Amino acid sequence: MAAEEPLSPYLVVADAKAAIAFYQAAFGAEELFRLLDRKTGRIGHAELRVQGALLMLADSFPEYGTRTPADLGGTPVRLSLTVPDVDAAAARAEAAGATITRPPTDEFYGARSANITDPFGHSWMLTHTIEAVTPEEMQRRWDAMSA
Repeated sequence: MAAEEPLSPYLVVADAKAAIAFYQAAFGAEELFRLLDRKTGRIGHAELRVQGALLMLADSFPEYGTRTPADLGGTPVRLSLTVPDVDAAAARAEAAGATITRPPTDEFYGARSANITDPFGHSWMLTHTIEAVTPEEMQRRWDAMSA
């Protein structure tokens, strides 16, 4: 495994080879390595570097309890990825096969954000900062939106 990091997402996908290619095309991911299960041809473990962060993934191995979002009927988890330009990142992800579920929008909390679903059922929020907003100001804006 790569250098230890305090928290890293580990995604289970239906086609890890295709997922690696998607993350490279969509997010500029760098593949660090992969381990192949030679009996089944599935990828048992792969590590990618995305915007400096470690992303691990593997093919589904239901016999070991790992299942994809499609196997589970969706995912309650959204991965947040900070990018230099949300509009460009969302367009790049869409061109690579992602579905934009919420187009780039300026948000009350001081970020420009977009939501996408990758071809493997994982939900992502792409974001970049557009203004510094204190937690108190975020709460004030939230309250005003909720009124």
